Amino acid sequence: MQLEIRPDPAEVGRARRWARSRLAGSGIGDEEPLAETLILLVSELVTNAVVHTGCPAVLRLSLPGGAAEPSTVRLEVADTSGRAPVPRCAGNEATGGRGLALVDGLADRWGWSVEGAGKRIWCELDRCTGAGAAEVDDGGAAERRAVEERRAAVPVEPRPAEPAYGGLAYEAV
Repeated sequence: MQLEIRPDPAEVGRARRWARSRLAGSGIGDEEPLAETLILLVSELVTNAVVHTGCPAVLRLSLPGGAAEPSTVRLEVADTSGRAPVPRCAGNEATGGRGLALVDGLADRWGWSVEGAGKRIWCELDRCTGAGAAEVDDGGAAERRAVEERRAAVPVEPRPAEPAYGGLAYEAV
């Protein structure tokens, strides 16, 4: 499955909606941690393509189709820009620059390769299935824990505390 993306920031929301509809069609519900993580990864990779390349891109999503297929979800964004993706170290006040750090922390695997005059950035998420998952139904708790562990691994610098009430300190008496 694929979606063509125009170099327009509004395309990020369209890409998220498209990915949600594909997940629902494959039996992966919005409430599943896998879906939440995948939608965040779609946002990050499509945003990077739209903001940093200014070129059209193609979003591809490969979903497991059944028990006989691998339980790995693969997300790819291909664009025509020859610029390599460069992870940045965002400062405390930066409003961007953490996208690839999030991808690195949330995906089970990710990478990129040259494709023609452009590149393809991909990431994969392993869906928690298999014999062990079938034997013990924990309501998705193991998958939620895995997502939380991935999120905790993403380095986020703490923001300095801002004084409340316009810089005035108040003490309850």
